[in-house]
Amino acid sequence: MPFAPVPEQLDLIRKGAVEIIAEEELARKLERSRRESKPLVVKAGFDPTAPDIHLGHTVLIRKLHHFQQLGHTVVFLIGDFTGLIGDPSGRNKTRPPLSRAEIDANAETYKKQIFKLLDEKQTVIDFNSRWLGAMSFADVIRLTSSYTVARILERDDFAKRYKAGEPISVHELLYPLAQGYDSVALHADVELGGTDQKFNLLVGRELQRAWGQEPQVILTMPLLEGLDGVQKMSKSLDNYVGITEPAKEIFGKIMSVSDELMYRYFELLTDIRSSRIEEMKSQARLGTANPRDFKMALARQIAADFHGAEAAAAAERDFVQVFQKKQTPGEMERLEFAAGDTVVDLLVRHRIAATRAEAKRLFAQGGVTLDDEKISDPQMPLHKGRTYVLKVGKRRFFRLS
Repeated sequence: MPFAPVPEQLDLIRKGAVEIIAEEELARKLERSRRESKPLVVKAGFDPTAPDIHLGHTVLIRKLHHFQQLGHTVVFLIGDFTGLIGDPSGRNKTRPPLSRAEIDANAETYKKQIFKLLDEKQTVIDFNSRWLGAMSFADVIRLTSSYTVARILERDDFAKRYKAGEPISVHELLYPLAQGYDSVALHADVELGGTDQKFNLLVGRELQRAWGQEPQVILTMPLLEGLDGVQKMSKSLDNYVGITEPAKEIFGKIMSVSDELMYRYFELLTDIRSSRIEEMKSQARLGTANPRDFKMALARQIAADFHGAEAAAAAERDFVQVFQKKQTPGEMERLEFAAGDTVVDLLVRHRIAATRAEAKRLFAQGGVTLDDEKISDPQMPLHKGRTYVLKVGKRRFFRLS
């Protein structure tokens, strides 16, 4: 495919980016790419530390897709070897490394999920164990001789831990070098990462120079705020939107965010150009458009990205019926109960709640209703021959029989 003019490419590449080091180098690479009709190699690494991808992860994946739209080759690098080390970025203590079995299982789920956004034909999936696992001890010594301990300790989280007298294991010091060597092995032209990865990305530039390669351009993307608008999106903080969640759940969660966060999500989670987002903000300020309509469009787009337009439209209809018209959704997942079951039995057996303790917390918080009545007793029995409508939280409805 013919490559777009460099200014046009840069306009899309800059969207949502925090920093490009260095943009003039990127412009030269793009110009050479056009002249030689040769796509750039654009890399992003993902340690398979959790089995499921949430919207926070897709910020980088979407930027990879932008490069694909411009005709470049993307390397989705699964850090199966570096995952055994455990990157401590943003943490004040060592992150325990995963087992080989955990990494392999998580990597498989990544491979199944990323093509909801990426073009499979323009994506190379690679594993850094391919070269890191083959290195001899002499190779490791050469790698470590290319960088100084003083430079490694400049990394912000290492510096803080060293100053505070907290332990830093030697294997952690090797992590930035291992990640940097990935760029050498792949001859990367561009590497993407979150702002918390800037140091590691810069190490890749230095190692490429040491190996006689042209240094990669690095592009950092912001860490996406979760639904609370404050903390980084995280499963542990329960402020996340998982891309494998049902379309109705995704739609409802997006509709819960603030108007301010909505525009941030437009910037980082859609392909809508920045100029259009500024236009939406202006229309909302002038009162010529309702921000709720923009939010509905955002929720519909994100749900469609992962479940298709038909499922997104159904999720929107259900949302309007439940939250605007205050009606029960027309379609609900059907669950069966046995005679003598209690409500808490049902929640746990169908994994609506992971444990009985979690289920009881839902009751205590007033988050369980049966036929529009809040249930405070987890041991309330379900009677044979009856059907019920169970609501858990704000958005989850089930028909019981």
